[in-house]
Amino acid sequence: MSATADMIDFAGLVRPGDTVVVGQASGDPTALSEALVRQRHALGPLTVFVGALFSDSFAPAATDGLAFSGYGAIGGAGALARAGRLDVVPAQYSRIPGLFADGILPVDVALLQLARDGDGRLGLACNNDYSLAAARRARTVIAEVNDRAPFCFGAEWPDDLEIALTVETSRPLAELAPARIGPVEERIAELVAGRIPDGAVIQTGIGAMPDAILSALAGHRDLGVHSGMLGDRFLDLIEAGAVSNARKPFDTGITTGGSLFGTGRLFRFADRNPAVKLVPPAISHGVDVMARLPGFTAINSAVEVDLSGQVNAEVAGNRYVGAVGGQVDFVRAGNLAPGGRSIIALPSTARDGAVSRIVASLDGRPVTSLRSDADLVVTEWGVAELKGRSLAERARRMIAIADPAFRDDLERAAGALLKSD
Repeated sequence: MSATADMIDFAGLVRPGDTVVVGQASGDPTALSEALVRQRHALGPLTVFVGALFSDSFAPAATDGLAFSGYGAIGGAGALARAGRLDVVPAQYSRIPGLFADGILPVDVALLQLARDGDGRLGLACNNDYSLAAARRARTVIAEVNDRAPFCFGAEWPDDLEIALTVETSRPLAELAPARIGPVEERIAELVAGRIPDGAVIQTGIGAMPDAILSALAGHRDLGVHSGMLGDRFLDLIEAGAVSNARKPFDTGITTGGSLFGTGRLFRFADRNPAVKLVPPAISHGVDVMARLPGFTAINSAVEVDLSGQVNAEVAGNRYVGAVGGQVDFVRAGNLAPGGRSIIALPSTARDGAVSRIVASLDGRPVTSLRSDADLVVTEWGVAELKGRSLAERARRMIAIADPAFRDDLERAAGALLKSD
């Protein structure tokens, strides 16, 4: 069954009490999302599972009557978290498809954005993520086929998966512009870039810190890309000649990712481009896969890191601001790959220097990445090499990259902590 955007009617397709999984980020089927919000009171109580949100389809002020769950507070999902409207599932991103497939995460209806190529084939637009696993488990699949969405190799729609309703649209995609980069991020990026050799295979996340590091790699050569997400800064590196993917032992010559988190410039580049491939989480976040990439370098950020190397990438103060995401998988892959590294990069302070992000201990806040997986931690004050180091040596090195205003307090706290151990 097919319809146009102005004819969308979810009656009989969405039922009271349903959990609706909606495509995330630039794969948000905005015509369907907006229709769901308009019809929410008539449809009855619903729970909506969201990932990263780059549109305002589910703004807290306009979504009374809907409950929300998701894997993190990324983009607009952060507004839902701040409003106390997001029930966070703290799962490793690579495991989310399995949670849907096994019925642990509920799904009744999947709302997805698809693309169509010149031969009429359908594909998941912008995201080869958990959407397919959710769709296979759902009672009903509703697809927005957007003629502006990029058709990406690796994310083809399976022939055996039925779509109950197809809505044809021509709409701008939800975009994520490159982040603004400040002098602190530039200094950290310079330090990180100095630790990445030519020919390395890189992974980064989203935000000012990853964007700054990618910009600092423009002078490198023969870099490869295998990342959970691909943004505009990766395209900058390709155009600068820094990325060739020539040394990857598989997907040679191909930029590999799970999702496109960017702007129209990136979508146009990826559309029907055999040099770009979107792969499912078992590959994009697969530790066993990434560990086979010589020089695989995981570049991630954090809210804070303690003196032993434990990383919190989820909570600031008492607010959920991030996600478990793929950090655990990427960090471990960086440690396992031949010549690989795992880099956690973050400014040393927050709130205009009032709060140190190098802390004595996480003090009950989440441990996203374990200290046993710690490798390199980088702030604007330097690089702390933690792999294989004792707790006392780790504390010394971490204090050396903290903001000087907080080092005395950290020294005292370190003494007390080590004495108690």
